[in-house]
Amino acid sequence: MPVFAANLSMMFNEWPFLDRFAAAADAGFTAVEYLFPYEFPPEAISERLVRNNLQQALFNLPPGDWAAGERGIAALPGRFDALKSDVERALDYALATGVKRLHLMAGIADPHDETAPSCYRRSVTYTAGQLAEAGIDLLLEPINGRNMPGYYLNDFSAAEELITELDLPNLKLQFDIYHRQIMHGDVAMALRRLMPIVGHIQIASVPSRHEPDGEELNYPYLFGEIDRLGYGGFIGCEYIPRAKTLDGLNWFEPFRRS
Repeated sequence: MPVFAANLSMMFNEWPFLDRFAAAADAGFTAVEYLFPYEFPPEAISERLVRNNLQQALFNLPPGDWAAGERGIAALPGRFDALKSDVERALDYALATGVKRLHLMAGIADPHDETAPSCYRRSVTYTAGQLAEAGIDLLLEPINGRNMPGYYLNDFSAAEELITELDLPNLKLQFDIYHRQIMHGDVAMALRRLMPIVGHIQIASVPSRHEPDGEELNYPYLFGEIDRLGYGGFIGCEYIPRAKTLDGLNWFEPFRRS
């Protein structure tokens, strides 16, 4: 049976961030993820996880200046020293939370910058090496250009090619079903083919990015397929509730912690 992680950046926004851990646990979740923890001390995050008996499934490494529009710096020239500092910062939070997978955002890269591929490759290789020493997987996630115009890693084939070429044991694919459907479709067949390199899965309805209970995708079928394929990781609920979070959890009833 899939193990679902509530995404606390999108879900349970009726509560302040640190109170969302208890809200997720009370709703029956056994794991959480979120975009970034860095506004809070790592000890504060750890305490909420322990208090509510939750596992930390995933979070992102620092993305650069988010408020200024940066969405990662891994593919940006001249930012490698900043990336090295960001990896150290993320590892402090990883140690506190016990997380075993971190996502590295590629960034909004100039499409005419011929240095972006080498910058990205260097960043990925370095980060994977640093995380490997801590027993942590590095995840790469293709993100669709509708939600994030200009994002460098916007194609599943490109992600697969890089992961295969680098052949690093802790470098994995973050398979966001929402992004996959928008970019390429063919979700079930892609899951079957790519499962050997998948390190994390995320879900949302398409096209609205709400609860996984309708619209284009048949999620009950996909959940069964993920089980059949032997996936043992988490499924992150990276969706925006249509209204109040608790009012939209009917889809989750078969999977909730009693």
